[in-house]
Amino acid sequence: MSRSVDDHATHVRGLLSAALRPRREIVALVDALDRVTAGAVLSPVDLPLFRNSQMDGFAVAASDLSAVPVRLPVVGEVAARPGRPAALRAGTAVRIMTGAVVPEGADAVVPVEDTISERDSVTVNRTRAAGEYVRDRGSDVHAGEQLLPAGLRLASRHLAVLAAAGIGEIEVRSRVRVAVVTTGAELISPGRPAAMGEVYDANGIALEAAVRACGAEVGFVARNQDDDTESLRASMVAAARNADLVITSGGISMGDYEVVRELLQPLGGWVGSVAMQPGGPQATGEFDGVPVVSFPGNPVSTQISFEVFVAPLLREAAGLPAAMLRRLALTSDLRSVPGKRQFLRGRSLAGERVEIVSGPGSHLVAGLAASDVLIDVPAETTELKEGDLVETMTL
Repeated sequence: MSRSVDDHATHVRGLLSAALRPRREIVALVDALDRVTAGAVLSPVDLPLFRNSQMDGFAVAASDLSAVPVRLPVVGEVAARPGRPAALRAGTAVRIMTGAVVPEGADAVVPVEDTISERDSVTVNRTRAAGEYVRDRGSDVHAGEQLLPAGLRLASRHLAVLAAAGIGEIEVRSRVRVAVVTTGAELISPGRPAAMGEVYDANGIALEAAVRACGAEVGFVARNQDDDTESLRASMVAAARNADLVITSGGISMGDYEVVRELLQPLGGWVGSVAMQPGGPQATGEFDGVPVVSFPGNPVSTQISFEVFVAPLLREAAGLPAAMLRRLALTSDLRSVPGKRQFLRGRSLAGERVEIVSGPGSHLVAGLAASDVLIDVPAETTELKEGDLVETMTL
């Protein structure tokens, strides 16, 4: 008897629960792009670190500009470099560069374009309020305040604020290590002409990319072309040694040369059918203590099986948001196989509508590539009309 999609999803979640338990690690800032913060990050310093100039111009005391125009002697220059400048004497000005420390005694900066400058003096023709063009220490954030929240996927702007605060490494969620093993004597690598009977290995490429897109890392990759259980066993030994989870494709149907089934069943693995289309054949098990989730070999079945059963768990473990679910209106009628939950390929359109892109075949990779959503048709639904609302999952 076939499992339902929900029952199999619950089974896979239980199988992977220990492997996907959240863990933490510390990484250098240079390696932190796209990682997810394990906890809130507090600033160790005030930002800005010191009171500095927002403009190239002249640092002055605002009270010296109460009656304008006023001509002030220029008694020095402050550049954006280390060191504390001398205090400003009343009735004088100093040239100052953007980012330079504002001297004690100065509380405003007059932009150079608003002055008439001579060698040893500057004329200012309008008043300035205290604080104009001066960046106060801590005006962005104070020491001890939160820079970044927990569960944030780090982008370049987040790395910038961490670096500005002097933080060189950060605690992030550890990435789950996933091994990808594809099977089939017919498989070859893309990039050369295929002989009769050969098939390009789309599953290996797709699964590696999908794993990374879900915030995990690929710890091991193998292609088993011998249709031999012992050869597959050797690949699985290496996979289990280098991963928290092993994903396989192919080799789980009921015919001959089904090497994944032949390997997993004697070890207590489950090999059976799930009431879905595409992706009916499914298998799970453990190898050397590492959980194994096995998908059918047809490329659309593999990709949809990954999106339905594994992607949500990897994204959750990585702290990434779940795929978006939306109810959209069909642009055409559809018929569905009774007793099987269909995952049809669709393209979302303006006006909260969705069109079916291709047929239900598990080999129609171009149709999947042209899709941006999966249309989820319940197992008990056999017919829907144009305009009916359907649940969709963003790819």
